[in-house]
Amino acid sequence: MNYRCLLVGLMLGLPCVPVFSQDMPLTQVLIEGEGWELLGEGYDFTEGPAVDADGNVFFTDVPKSKIYKIDTAGKISLFAEETARTNGLMFGPDGRLYGCRNGEKKIVAYNKDGSFATIANDVTCNDIVVNSKGEVYFTDPLNKQVWFVSRDGEKRVVAKGFRPNGIILWPKEGTLVVTDSDAPHLWTFRVEPDGGLSFKERYYMPLTLPSGAKRPGSDGMAVDDAGRLYVATLAGVQMFDPTGRKGGVIAKPQRRFLSNVVFGGSKFNTMYVTCSDKIYRRKVKPTGTPYFLRNAKK
Repeated sequence: MNYRCLLVGLMLGLPCVPVFSQDMPLTQVLIEGEGWELLGEGYDFTEGPAVDADGNVFFTDVPKSKIYKIDTAGKISLFAEETARTNGLMFGPDGRLYGCRNGEKKIVAYNKDGSFATIANDVTCNDIVVNSKGEVYFTDPLNKQVWFVSRDGEKRVVAKGFRPNGIILWPKEGTLVVTDSDAPHLWTFRVEPDGGLSFKERYYMPLTLPSGAKRPGSDGMAVDDAGRLYVATLAGVQMFDPTGRKGGVIAKPQRRFLSNVVFGGSKFNTMYVTCSDKIYRRKVKPTGTPYFLRNAKK
């Protein structure tokens, strides 16, 4: 048993060899004959896709300060406007849509009517993840740090010293993954009971670089129920198994910048991506159940 496999077992709290002994190629993800379907276009820059309990996907057009909703049939409608350049989004266990309201340096939670409550003030923020307890982690690339916000609103820096961008949790929420757009790998941290982070580790590597590129451009991420991780990069959606081995790259739907990925749809088995001025989806084999449904306390 090598160190990498042992680390995964310790993080997940599961035996290593029986769980991760088989390869997880893209053939276990992609459906033959299914490709990218264009859902919407004409936006300035799409970002932050987030899924609610019914499988509806919300995304933001950052420069236009608008948030849109895609229902499970693929129909797009306006959810909120004048959102102060909200970027990263994710639903919490309370049914609210948490977001990085960049123009006002706030973390907020949007209600169903588009109104919002402030969760944290005076913060520079980019991307966000909300766990099944309602605790928040968000990235602060400008100041090279990751923040944690407890349920009672206390905020503190829990990691620093690199340029964090996208952020996601493993299915059981014991490991936090953070991207650095310039690094050839992703970072993982063990999540401590108090929300702190420890055991910083280079993981998920090497990231594929397009011909002539000097950086991967890794951005938003998603995880499926089997523990595979998907990261939006300049090369496309790169997929890794739980041990950090790359299983393949899903080609981008267009040549422009690919910013983020999420699972949605009524069965959470549809992959949505935000790609510059457009948003796309495609049916896939795995499911990616949101944390607030997967790990909800009985």
